[in-house]
Amino acid sequence: MQPTLIVLAAGKGSRYGGLKQFDGVGPNGETIMDYSVYDAARSGFGKVVFIVRSQFQLAFTETFAQRYGDAIEVAFVTQESEKELPEGFCIPPERTKPWGTAHAVLMAEPKTDTPFAVINADDFYGRKAYEVMVDFLQHSFLSHGRYAMAGYKVCNTLSDSGGVSRGICSVYNQQLLTEITERHNVRFAESGKIVYGTNPDNPIQVPPDTIVSMNFWGFTPDFFTQTRSAFHSFIREQGELPTSEFYIPSVVNRLIQSQQASVQVLSGSPLWFGVTYQEDRALAAEQIKRLIARGQYPHSFIRT
Repeated sequence: MQPTLIVLAAGKGSRYGGLKQFDGVGPNGETIMDYSVYDAARSGFGKVVFIVRSQFQLAFTETFAQRYGDAIEVAFVTQESEKELPEGFCIPPERTKPWGTAHAVLMAEPKTDTPFAVINADDFYGRKAYEVMVDFLQHSFLSHGRYAMAGYKVCNTLSDSGGVSRGICSVYNQQLLTEITERHNVRFAESGKIVYGTNPDNPIQVPPDTIVSMNFWGFTPDFFTQTRSAFHSFIREQGELPTSEFYIPSVVNRLIQSQQASVQVLSGSPLWFGVTYQEDRALAAEQIKRLIARGQYPHSFIRT
């Protein structure tokens, strides 16, 4: 059974200044998503489901529907704020954004009938991460509540252009995730140390080898049922707040703490890069150029 790859591509790229999902970083205009799909296909994934916003669906399908030939099956779903809501709940008129990444995952359920991985559209994870995730998912097909996360050292995931948000992980015996906590404004300080927090006079230091989540998850299909239940609870508690968001780590934490799931931390690639800020694009393009020069990627692999 070949697992499915779900790509979270519904973000607006506020800090980036536009739709970074379409921004080319390869020599022929390849996007980071293209390299993710390429790595997924050659690692054993059989299908990719893009989660997009309805206003961008036409652009996505025109750009990506035939891009990968017969290498992998492609599907598209849209994230709509009114989907999956509890009966009788009305969206506050001041809400302008979707409900978050965990809600987005629910949109892919009709197109997903295998174990699946979830990734961000704008993150480059490295081929090794896809290989270890496929191996895990193929061996967890009959399991329930046995999930995985590709872990990365925080020192390899920061941007030189500004602070970022990272899911700081507590890991038992270097294998099982026990807790994940979202931290904001994680950055290199002038001293070279890694810190987070908004108080410049009292930043909190993070060891450079701390494991963080970069939103590369592996789940079995029961995660949809668990997430739907958690989403309804979230709506009852925070649905009236105009900017509240329902994130994957919050669902994972809840399942871990209630002992309904275990999450194995897989060793991701030592190389990660993304495009949080516009200034990150040049670095991403240079990284891709180096990987092509080493023979890790072909000069061109997409249909244009």
